Amino acid sequence: MVIKLLSETLINQIAAGEVIERPSSATKELVENAIDAGATRIEIATAGGGKGLVRVTDNGSGMTPEDLELAVRRHCTSKISDTLDDIHTLGFRGEALPSIGSVAKLSITSRRQGAAQGSVISVSGGKVSEVRPAAANAGTIVEVRDLFFATPARLKFLKTERAEAAAITEVVKRMAIAFPHIRFALSGTDRSTLEIPATGDDHLARMAQILGAEFKDNAIEIDAEREDVTLTGFAGVPTFNRGNSAHQYVFVNGRPVQDKLLLSAIRAAYAETVPHGRYPVAVLSLTLDPALVDVNVHPAKSDVRFRDPGLIRGLIIGAIRQALTRDGDRAATTGASQMMHAFRPGYSPSTVRPFPSPAWSPATSPSRPLAYSGEMQFAEPAQSQFTDITMPTARAEIAEPYNEPTQAASPEPLRYLLGAARAQLHENYIVAQTDDGLVIVDQHAAHERLVFEEMRNALHAKRPSSQVLLIPEIIDLPEEDCDRLMEHAGGFDALGLVVERFGPGAVAVRETPAMLGEVNVQGLIRQLADEIAEWDAASSLANKLEYVAATMACHGSVRSGRRMRPEEMNALLRQMENTPGSGQCNHGRPTYIELKLSDIERLFGRS
Repeated sequence: MVIKLLSETLINQIAAGEVIERPSSATKELVENAIDAGATRIEIATAGGGKGLVRVTDNGSGMTPEDLELAVRRHCTSKISDTLDDIHTLGFRGEALPSIGSVAKLSITSRRQGAAQGSVISVSGGKVSEVRPAAANAGTIVEVRDLFFATPARLKFLKTERAEAAAITEVVKRMAIAFPHIRFALSGTDRSTLEIPATGDDHLARMAQILGAEFKDNAIEIDAEREDVTLTGFAGVPTFNRGNSAHQYVFVNGRPVQDKLLLSAIRAAYAETVPHGRYPVAVLSLTLDPALVDVNVHPAKSDVRFRDPGLIRGLIIGAIRQALTRDGDRAATTGASQMMHAFRPGYSPSTVRPFPSPAWSPATSPSRPLAYSGEMQFAEPAQSQFTDITMPTARAEIAEPYNEPTQAASPEPLRYLLGAARAQLHENYIVAQTDDGLVIVDQHAAHERLVFEEMRNALHAKRPSSQVLLIPEIIDLPEEDCDRLMEHAGGFDALGLVVERFGPGAVAVRETPAMLGEVNVQGLIRQLADEIAEWDAASSLANKLEYVAATMACHGSVRSGRRMRPEEMNALLRQMENTPGSGQCNHGRPTYIELKLSDIERLFGRS
């Protein structure tokens, strides 16, 4: 077999197979070129999902006729010199334009700032035309038509026009988040127009344009640094989650990436707070020395390689968890919106409240309580006299002994974050009154989290106390499950759970963690056996102890259906306020939702 040199057109078509995978890939390359050229306005027009047309217009620096001639040749670029260790631009290979021109009909019209006239060059299926004079505004217009007409086999692998148009939209959104000072406009016959005005240095405002206005109310600022690596951005509270990972945006030195290391670090940071099958919302930006990251490892530049991946992963996980501990224990505002929708199906925050309203206060409320000068008053101080009175009931049961009300502690219960317990509904939900609204707490989910945090703290301190069972609990299990449990018996003991072998197909539980109280030992052991069976056999229990603690907490928390006394409910609320992560249970479900009085007033049409 004779070795021969491939033609330039075929070389470009091979490169296009890696660089230009679909219309969104071409769009990404063209938008990156516009950004690198210093554009502040970028307009993208498409047709046929990008297969028929992709046109990118910018007001960047533009190109001379000599630049145009080189721009459509492979490995010609103005963005790097002699090294890949100091890349500060999005593009750098000089492959995009010749690759597109080899499989499509490409036209580039450009005029340098201050030049008397512009120039145009065309490439069709790899055939390059001469540079010609052309009338043009300052900047560049790149037009791609009939993508893959020169390689028709590639067309069979493309998705529907709607799917391809959606992929282009996603590319533009990622670029828009990374560069808030640039105005983006996306239009075409295959879509509705998307206008993204520039927000200058206000990154959160740009994120709200892309992720929705509610993101601003449910985002926690991230700002951390370790060994000259800076992490900034915003992470959503755990209860503000989505059904897929499409709302996770990560940037490395301004470059949008979809790197597995970075996305897995986000998942790990939210592992205990977001339910299985749900995904957090986050926009994170890493800034580091370009020499410490290799951006030349993927044809589409979507993956990167870090010199110290452990440092990067630890920084992301640590920064997010610290932020969640500091400011993440709150219910997402979407919970109140969902409640409003449940009460009023036609409710829409955008139509009911077009402008942000101030916090509720008795002085400004149109339905504020009357405050007469006489004895009959309904303001909060007067109501407090009736707080401890038992309401009439038709239930026949032993009455609770009456205790003389004690002097109210300072601060007043209503001043607490979760307020004062007022009722228990269906033996599962605690209704608490706050200064400016009400809170509904899932007692089982809340207590489950509290027990878990106590057990987790014990893991890092000393072995928690255990209670010895008067009669050991014998659980019959398949022999392989018994073997797995006994392999990890030492780890269970660290949590106060003592398990011993009892014959070939059974185990005996002799002690359980005291903090769990009464616990269904049979159910706990069987669930632990099932979970261990799903773990990687090579992984140690040390890496899974927190999952074991979460399982134990679920079995040892206040059960749904249990009636609670007022003092028990208030004690639970106070403990939640002092416990990190109490806004979500171990499975990531919210433990409480909050409804402001201003929202309640809107339900009754009083605002």
